[in-house]
Amino acid sequence: MLQNIRVVLVNTSHPGNIGATARAMKNMGLAELVLVEPRSFPHPDATVRASGADDILAAARVVATLEEAITGCALVMGTSARDRHIPWPLLDPRECGQQAVRQAAEGGRVALVFGREYAGLTNEELQRCHYHVHIPADPEFSSLNLAAAVQVLTYEVRMSWLAAEQLPAIPEKMQSNLRGDQKVTADELELFYAHLESTLVEIGFLDPARPRHLMSRLRRLYGRAGIERKELNLLRGILTETQAVARGLPHKRRDK
Repeated sequence: MLQNIRVVLVNTSHPGNIGATARAMKNMGLAELVLVEPRSFPHPDATVRASGADDILAAARVVATLEEAITGCALVMGTSARDRHIPWPLLDPRECGQQAVRQAAEGGRVALVFGREYAGLTNEELQRCHYHVHIPADPEFSSLNLAAAVQVLTYEVRMSWLAAEQLPAIPEKMQSNLRGDQKVTADELELFYAHLESTLVEIGFLDPARPRHLMSRLRRLYGRAGIERKELNLLRGILTETQAVARGLPHKRRDK
């Protein structure tokens, strides 16, 4: 599906922006780059900024006109940062991603068109687009770097594609890292609370004759934390070492 979506850069002035665009595309799984009369390409600065996305630069097509760049596309969306005299169907980046993926899923080719660094797309060029896309940046500082704008739209394309394919945004391996170890059981927590209470008594922080509500408050604190087993083992280890120090026994230094 993503192979049906191309990125088109019009009259790019700085070759580094072409390389950064290639990198942004590769990050998000897009591969087709079309350049309309770039000022300087190929160029070493493009290769450096691509940071490994050399295959996209090598396959990039250079054409003379926007018409050539969007040939065969059933859907063309051009970025626009300014109000235009003639109202045009306007999308935000999320809607752009959804429209692009929907069209690509039906087999139609899609073009995401980006204009010049200093002036964007002309009115004539924008009128060749089915939709205009506006990135809602802070109006006090709304000028985005070209590659940053490409990254915003290609990110939204990828998120829409993941949703359409019913794929997780976070890979399973990373999800397991986020989930961490297994949550502790109630009986394991009870052993921890007993260990914690005995340690606090031993170091004089808790007076068993006047316990007040200390352990209740600590139970609420740790219960709210959703402790994982590795974390619990760490806490139990701290308590064990604390008891060793309190008793004047040899203890292990964990910072070595």
